[in-house]
Amino acid sequence: MMFDWAAQPTFTVVTTFIFGPYFVSRLTDDPVAAQTMWSNMATLAGIMIAVFSPILGSIADATGRKKPWIGFFSIFLVIGLSLLWYAVPGSNPLYPFLLMVMVTVSVEFSTVFNDSMMPTLVSKDKVGKISNIAWGLGYTGGMIVLIGVVALLAASPDSGKTILGIPALFGLDPATGDDARVVGPLSAVWYVIFVLPMFLFTPDARSAGQALVPAVRQGFAELGNTLKQLRQRKSLLRFLIARMIYQDGVNGLLVLGGAFAAGLFGWVTMEIGIYGIILNLVAIPSCIVAGYVDSIFGSKRTIILSLFALLISSVGIVSTSHDAALFGLVQLSTVDQGGLFGTAAEKLYIFFSLFTGLAFGPIQASSRSYLSRSIEPEEAGRYFGIYALTGRITSFMATAAFSIATAISGSAYWGMATISLFFVAGLVLLWGNAYPALPEKESK
Repeated sequence: MMFDWAAQPTFTVVTTFIFGPYFVSRLTDDPVAAQTMWSNMATLAGIMIAVFSPILGSIADATGRKKPWIGFFSIFLVIGLSLLWYAVPGSNPLYPFLLMVMVTVSVEFSTVFNDSMMPTLVSKDKVGKISNIAWGLGYTGGMIVLIGVVALLAASPDSGKTILGIPALFGLDPATGDDARVVGPLSAVWYVIFVLPMFLFTPDARSAGQALVPAVRQGFAELGNTLKQLRQRKSLLRFLIARMIYQDGVNGLLVLGGAFAAGLFGWVTMEIGIYGIILNLVAIPSCIVAGYVDSIFGSKRTIILSLFALLISSVGIVSTSHDAALFGLVQLSTVDQGGLFGTAAEKLYIFFSLFTGLAFGPIQASSRSYLSRSIEPEEAGRYFGIYALTGRITSFMATAAFSIATAISGSAYWGMATISLFFVAGLVLLWGNAYPALPEKESK
């Protein structure tokens, strides 16, 4: 559970709410091109994760231990996060682009091996509750870092003061992007400190298993066998396909949502940060409640409820413009009443975004518990590798659909509109799916 706490600021303050919007709106003078480049970054990282996750998971099953793999990728994660400090406005965006690819791939690979330890540590009747609580714990860690950035580090470009009315700590200058760039090294330090309990106290596999070279051979063989088994485990295969599609939408909404708001309303780091805090304040108790819902009603129903909430959110967001809502059916006042989120459109955008806050934690945590209940501990590495593959193999479709629609139309609205389609398709596939049986039950 402490791994989620350690890793979450990378997603919260770097990818979603602080550095991502900074990359789009402030690193260059062309926000549309920067938004497309950010989307392409997620696409490239997604392809790499999709290709290598199941292979690495199978190799990890053969070698036995998972912690050495987490440690290996943690090194690249920390280096990549730390170097984001040098992404100053006006610099070549290619360097932070490549660094974010490294950061995204490293944190996702580390997550694969951490998640694959869960079936060996938690019984199947408790895995849904533990998974959701761990996800909520992660959001708590991410929110603490986000609050710290907004309250102490992110100053208004106009006043030079943070939301607390004090100058930014360490003399950080918002004009040079210091308040956004600092989240990279800050997240790196946070990760190093709080991932240590997982390394020191969480049990790993008892034996080291095979040496690396024979483990690679067996890993490829086991991956091939696992893919063949999926043809017989039809309900599990259907879940993985459904998850592949709706996770594309989740990834797209998380990666692009904050950047879309920054481009739409001109939000700076302070406003984006407060927006992220609001979503996390909703997400944390939502994960706790979803843990109990998952334990009582099952992972499938929890995922379906989350998909409905995400569909409401994505349609509501894309239907909101500066002067209208629900695709022009409701007219909005354009008067700025002052303060944060002063226009009616900004307030409505936040309202629809609350449904994202309610759902994006539970849908990912309950998907993780759905798989954990459906597999045996000794096959966890390769199945969680395939799970990562299904979460990423078509992730380029959501971000690529956004990029293509935005490029053709010249408007990010059409790009965001494509995300809703992924939630609809995932919902249709999962709705009639039976709960997957374990292999020995299917053989009977």
